[in-house]
Amino acid sequence: MHCSLSSSATVVDGPAAWLCSTIRLTARLHGIEWDTSLFPRFAEVLGALHVRQAAELRERGHALPGAAAALAALASCGVRQSVVTGNVRKAAEVKLSVFGLDTYLALSEGAYAEDGEERPGLLRTALARAGVAPERAVFFGDTPAVRTVAVATGRTSAGALRDAVLDDLSGTDHVLAAVDH
Repeated sequence: MHCSLSSSATVVDGPAAWLCSTIRLTARLHGIEWDTSLFPRFAEVLGALHVRQAAELRERGHALPGAAAALAALASCGVRQSVVTGNVRKAAEVKLSVFGLDTYLALSEGAYAEDGEERPGLLRTALARAGVAPERAVFFGDTPAVRTVAVATGRTSAGALRDAVLDDLSGTDHVLAAVDH
């Protein structure tokens, strides 16, 4: 079993980042013609900023209740875990590491903003990197748009997906049951 999760707010409290769209809009507002070749440099700078601001993030942010326990419980059951996020990889790594959550994750099997803009494509990228078929994966998301990813990838029907929605990660038994669902 392989478990992927969104790091935008599921594990670390904060807004989801749809960086490419944001960069295009920001560039347009400043009279800069958008070119996809700008994104790698932006990702590099944003990652470096997160590294420099890690102490502040640790001080001002927090892992969502139950996140560490859920990741630890899944790891103890032998579940490989990774991340699918609209954050650039370095930013995601910093967010996860400042709260000690990275130790449970195979970050090299994840997918990040550098890999594309659309969540279904990011999930397919992560599954390919992990060498895992969709039917052998579980995806924990934090927004209605992310729930759509599970349906879009063919993992489950919308009806079955509603049955597996958790209010939060605070009940480790509920998380483990959702993975077995």
